[in-house]
Amino acid sequence: MTQGPVHLEVAVGYALPRKGVPAAVSFRKWVAAALEGRIREADLAIRIVGAREGRSLNQHYRGKDYATNVLSFPAELPEGLPKGVKLPLLGDLVLCAPVVAREAKEQDKDLRAHYAHLTVHGCLHLLGWDHEEPREAEAMEGLERVILAGLGLPDPYQDE
Repeated sequence: MTQGPVHLEVAVGYALPRKGVPAAVSFRKWVAAALEGRIREADLAIRIVGAREGRSLNQHYRGKDYATNVLSFPAELPEGLPKGVKLPLLGDLVLCAPVVAREAKEQDKDLRAHYAHLTVHGCLHLLGWDHEEPREAEAMEGLERVILAGLGLPDPYQDE
């Protein structure tokens, strides 16, 4: 198992009943694996939401009128910090439980493995990774595969 960052604070909030949703300890493990060797200190929050909140957030922040699986909100550091000062605040992830469950079922994936993949994917977005261009997507997906394999999880892109 990976060591993770030197200092990692992950707050996990459930805005719906936890049935079928992994425990906070699992999310912390997946975040640590995603950040291993990439960042030494990180504070982030993960919120597990229902379809209504997921849709509302996606509409408000991305202009898309549907609930999506994961949203990443990188932290914006306050202005006026002395040069060189860095805060460990990384950002927030929002996972929409009904969308994650539906996708896992449609794609015939293990639900926990799908949550792990989306958590890793969201963390990489918080670190600045993107997949808008084919080369970016290939690099990001490759990194996701390596991180998930390190957790003993299957390649999430294998059947695509």
